[in-house]
Amino acid sequence: MPHDDFAFEPVKGLPELPPEGEHLLWQGRPDAWALIRDSLNLGWVAAYFVVLALWRFIAVVDLMPLDKAVAAALPFLILGAIVCALLAMVGWVQARTTVYTITNRRVAMRIGAALTVTLNIPYSRIESIDMDRRRNGTGTIALRTTDRMPVGFIMCWPHVRPWHFSRPEPALRCIADADGVARILAEAAEAQLATPTVTRHPAPGSAAVAAE
Repeated sequence: MPHDDFAFEPVKGLPELPPEGEHLLWQGRPDAWALIRDSLNLGWVAAYFVVLALWRFIAVVDLMPLDKAVAAALPFLILGAIVCALLAMVGWVQARTTVYTITNRRVAMRIGAALTVTLNIPYSRIESIDMDRRRNGTGTIALRTTDRMPVGFIMCWPHVRPWHFSRPEPALRCIADADGVARILAEAAEAQLATPTVTRHPAPGSAAVAAE
């Protein structure tokens, strides 16, 4: 029978029920092919092994018959195909197990394949929002927080902004309709930060009255 590894979640992508007054605005996950291509650099890896195969072929083609020169270069192409297949599998699993959630109060990121963690980022802790958009509409939305992330770059990879090691920025990687998602996120953050907070203090003398 099929088994859902995340059936314990009261709400998909969240470890617990949202508090009263919080509601979901958007949920999604990375586009698998975009994640494989952009964060795992599948094209560069494939090109690397093709260059190795060509280099091997050119180096031996003058020393042996053509068919043997091709055979000498073929192992590099086979190894490259295996590596690319493994990268594609890793990217698919990462995309399949990830859930990004935007509510009217926070951004939640359920990430990780082997070790699953959920990052909860209230809008009050977001310093800036940056977006890197591709021509096909997919893009990455990075969140620069006011303090350092509780977990490191390696643990959160690939759900972080590339090349920001010293101060990792959690990111919604390779999502479809990045413009629309960024608009939802910006409007929710502005609305939440513009809402005044009410702090309740006990009235003067209330403690004394209660004691009596």
